[in-house]
Amino acid sequence: MYPMSQFLSALIASGSILTIILATDLGHRRITTMRMLRSMIAVAVIIVIFVHSFPTQGNDLSLQLVGIGTGVICGLIAGALLPAYVHKSSGELHTFGGIGYALVWIVLSAGRVVFAYGADNWFAEDLVRFSIDYRISGPDTYANTFVFMALAMVLTRTAVLLTKMRKLRGGAATDEDPLPAKTP
Repeated sequence: MYPMSQFLSALIASGSILTIILATDLGHRRITTMRMLRSMIAVAVIIVIFVHSFPTQGNDLSLQLVGIGTGVICGLIAGALLPAYVHKSSGELHTFGGIGYALVWIVLSAGRVVFAYGADNWFAEDLVRFSIDYRISGPDTYANTFVFMALAMVLTRTAVLLTKMRKLRGGAATDEDPLPAKTP
């Protein structure tokens, strides 16, 4: 069996995570444990499928930590763009994922895919030179960096949601429904 290209791996991994996140978070959605677990399970499966080694030579670990840090920052941004509120009639906790939230996930997923495509087709020689200059051991390090970035983003978004749930359940100042129903 031939190994998958970096582009195909990025396309499958990013597309899977993006699809699950958008399917579970866009629009008005009730916050459930399964909803939060679904995206974390997807990322765990992606890690099992696509992380084949854990390079630690040279600056490999540093690059992978940059991916994690970037994922945390992007997860905080995504979480901030996912307001939570108590539904007025049911009393259940909900979120509203709008266009800003979707764009954060789409742009980052597309960025990973474009980078992987470029690494295979547009700037392969430059990436090799960069890797030599900065002591990055190879494609596995870059692949791991993007997978870890996605994992950190999903975990951070989930942590933000859990924090919002605790605040809402604790009676703290609750967010209002971002799109309240019109009254006649």
